[in-house]
Amino acid sequence: MKEIHVKRLPCVLAEAKQVSKIMDEAFIAFIPIDIVNWPDYPYCPKVEFRIAHTGESILLNYRVKEASVRAVASSDQGRVWEDSCCEFFVRSENEQEYYNFECNCAGTLLLNYGKKGERLHAPEKFLLDIKRWSSLGSRPFEERVGEISWELSLIIPVSSFFKHDFKSLSGKVLRGNFYKCGDLLQTPHFLSWSPIDLPEPCFHCPDFFGRLVFE
Repeated sequence: MKEIHVKRLPCVLAEAKQVSKIMDEAFIAFIPIDIVNWPDYPYCPKVEFRIAHTGESILLNYRVKEASVRAVASSDQGRVWEDSCCEFFVRSENEQEYYNFECNCAGTLLLNYGKKGERLHAPEKFLLDIKRWSSLGSRPFEERVGEISWELSLIIPVSSFFKHDFKSLSGKVLRGNFYKCGDLLQTPHFLSWSPIDLPEPCFHCPDFFGRLVFE
């Protein structure tokens, strides 16, 4: 099973745009999302992420280089997985219910909780508390064809785990996976950090989550 040691950073960030600089200063390393689990979808754009926490929030920073980008979903809880989308799925170690944080390249977010097929939308107030920044801006746009690099950062407070009462992330062990997809791009793809042994593309598979150990 893959494992990440999630470093704690002693900081308070007001904006997600600050995440990359703080992680640079703390020497937080990038980790590739490069597993092609399904031969029918061989395209593998360059995708990497890094993760840290402050105790009260998870910090995520993604870097992507791909053949086209798309950000059609215009509002939170929309179909962001059809766009150029980075995803973080996470659950408590001894539970099958999980959260999915899915964010397209314009910072539009989807957050649900539950088991596969029994997903509950997060109330709007929890989405508003998640800070996001994208190097491509925040406005929706149709697919742009041609190789492009972009960056995405998120600050996810513990309150975002709206079906739990987490006070702090320090010392916690969670299970999770990190994904990159683009269902309706000219070249669809479905990449993961932790491998998935299923016959068809599916990210809603908590049995294949890796281990996240929070400092």
